[in-house]
Order: sequence, then structure tokens, then C-alpha cells
Amino acid sequence: MHPHSVKKNCVPCHVQSSALICTSNMLHSDDERFEWKDPASEDEVVNITYVRKDGSKVPVRGKVGDNLLYLAHRYGIEMEGACEASLACTTCHVYVPEDHYDKLPPPEEKEEDLLDLAPFLKTNSRLGCQIILTKELEGMEVTLPLATRNFYVAATRNKELLRRRPCSSASLNSTFVQPV
Repeated sequence: MHPHSVKKNCVPCHVQSSALICTSNMLHSDDERFEWKDPASEDEVVNITYVRKDGSKVPVRGKVGDNLLYLAHRYGIEMEGACEASLACTTCHVYVPEDHYDKLPPPEEKEEDLLDLAPFLKTNSRLGCQIILTKELEGMEVTLPLATRNFYVAATRNKELLRRRPCSSASLNSTFVQPV
């Protein structure tokens, strides 16, 4: 078993500032999830590197067909993926270097719409859940932004703030999950 594998019905959690961030693998055992399996042969290996928010680099040995979000979960990379790749959040936001960005399929309209809401948006921003590894992506280095926004947490927090005191709608758009 891989050292970072998650047992069925376990939810790995870690604390970032005062927010508790959990990534859910409850519906998938490591036997079921494609990204938790090692490559069957060297022909399908795709080596990539995740650059964490603190600048540290984590080299990862993935394989053709791996989803970037779930691969991050396998190796303990702090990529939340709150919507579990259903295109409903931006918590798997990453920056892709230009030389690899052009090798990805263009983002669908829904991904572009979500990215418009992401904090720290750049021209090379993509959602990790929409990146599937191919041999062309060998050597890719994806960088995590300084913060991501979980719309559910933001909405819940904003409702609580509104109960305490009225505020303008502009101030509702500034709730972020901040890194340590």
C-alpha cells in the first residue's frame, strides 16, 4: 500500500490558519480510484512537480490518465477539491507553465466561468480537476496559488456575518481560505 493511501471511509484533514480543510475520499477506496494505482509500465509514467504555496517543490510520479486533483490527494498535496471535480468550485486552482499550457485541451466555458471567480487569477490558470495527464505533460510544474476560495464555506460564513451585522454585497466577495 502506498504510504499516503487513504483507507476507505477516512477523510484526511489538515489545518490551515483557523480553517479546517478536508479532502474527501469517502466514496473511493484506494483499490477503486485510478490515481491511487501505480503505473502498470514505464511507458505510461508522467513525472510532474507540484509547487506548494510556500515555494517547496514536490516531484510526483503519475501516469497517463491521472487527474491532477486526485493525484495531488494521493501524495498529500494541499489541493482541496471541495466539489470533487464536479466543476462547482475553484479550490483546485493551479498555474500551468506556458510551455505545457498549450498542450492542454482548451478549458470548457464552465471552467472559464469558475476561474473568473478565483482569487489570484492569471492567464495560465486552470482547474486541476480538469487536467488529465498525457505523455506530452512530462516534466510539467504546476504551482498552487497563495489562496483558493471555497464558495460553500464563504457563503456559510457570510450568512453568519449578515446575521450579526448588515453589510454591503461588495464585502461578501472577500472571504478566502488563506494559507498558513
